[in-house]
Amino acid sequence: MDYSNLFVCLMGIGTVFVGLVCIILLVTLMSYVCRKSDAKSVAPAPVAVPADAPKPAIRPELIAAVSAAIAEDMGTDISAIRIISMKQI
Repeated sequence: MDYSNLFVCLMGIGTVFVGLVCIILLVTLMSYVCRKSDAKSVAPAPVAVPADAPKPAIRPELIAAVSAAIAEDMGTDISAIRIISMKQI
């Protein structure tokens, strides 16, 4: 039996579409199962963080990496860049 090109294309597209629908259904089912299992588990007690906890300092390695990335993006030498300040967000 000789199949036409249109038939082969439609069967391929149909197979992919059915496969994607099956994947969507499986992901939806797993999401539902995970939400139900999260509702049954007990949440741990929150840990209190002191308000005066020291913020981590910005390391020189981080400043060097940021300087190198900026210099590469601008197409200049790293010595032409001067970073005045950095603050962690």
